[in-house]
Amino acid sequence: MAEPLLRVENLVKHFPIRRGLMSRVVGHVRAVDGVTFDVAPGEVLGLVGESGCGKTTTGRCILRLIESTSGSVRFDGREVTTMGKRELRALRREMQIVFQDPYSSLNPRLTVGSMLTEALTIHRLARGAAARERVAELLRLVGLHPDHARRYPHEFSGGQRQRIGVARALAVNPRLIVADEPVSALDVSIQAQIINLLRDLQRRMGLTYLFVAHDLSVVEHISDRVAVMYLGRIAELASSEALYREPAHPYTVSLLSAIPVPDPARRRKRIVLKGDVPSPARPPSGCRFHPRCFMARPLCSEQEPLLREVRPGHWSACHFAEDVASNPVTQAQSS
Repeated sequence: MAEPLLRVENLVKHFPIRRGLMSRVVGHVRAVDGVTFDVAPGEVLGLVGESGCGKTTTGRCILRLIESTSGSVRFDGREVTTMGKRELRALRREMQIVFQDPYSSLNPRLTVGSMLTEALTIHRLARGAAARERVAELLRLVGLHPDHARRYPHEFSGGQRQRIGVARALAVNPRLIVADEPVSALDVSIQAQIINLLRDLQRRMGLTYLFVAHDLSVVEHISDRVAVMYLGRIAELASSEALYREPAHPYTVSLLSAIPVPDPARRRKRIVLKGDVPSPARPPSGCRFHPRCFMARPLCSEQEPLLREVRPGHWSACHFAEDVASNPVTQAQSS
């Protein structure tokens, strides 16, 4: 096994809840509550879950766009959470992000060329004619014309803007890209184009992705491994093939049941989870998924399950992970 390029251990991010005239802290929102995973060089790890489960916060804590409460983030053997400003600025060249919303992530006052040149200037990679040549190369790389460098963001469609966001992330030759739901704001037909672009760039340039999404069907086509998050924690982590073929957590089974099946001859019963997602400020005792789980037993509300290896390379935070495949509800999904 190659040494991981990115290693996250027990990452925690709690946001304080303040009330009253003196803004006293009366509680905390446990957005990320003990997340652990690693990403190998050249790998694509999909991070999946419902809105509000902590996916985006995890990605931003890794890049230190948000300061974590505790935990460790190591990039290429270097601890990111304790770096000073100078070290962190140098690290920005190696770790970049593609934001979710292509309409708000681009500066409306700058041309595309100015935006891409800005990154080259800050990191002293190119100036003058060399910078203009690099901008033209980046635009070609993401499927745009070099003449687009003279245009402003409002002159592009959503898909084109996201291509510009990808070009901006690639400008400094990073090794890791955090793709924060890069296709969720786009039409379905455009989503496929952006996914294909990201996959092609990853293969050609040897990039490593942390691909954040809420749609398991999107993640399936680009990820080598998939981590499923629920209420601030990892519920399941496995290779993409193993997770889709034989999930080992009831929450993953529920998510997979929501994926539309294009073949009308193959009917799959949708699992409708009871209740709503609990508040991350007051998570349930024991397993956080137990109030909505179709396999819940008394132990689930009393004891918190650990993320454990139930099969080689397949991890699950469920007391009864070995019984998930044989459960009647799970079997109904594969019939």
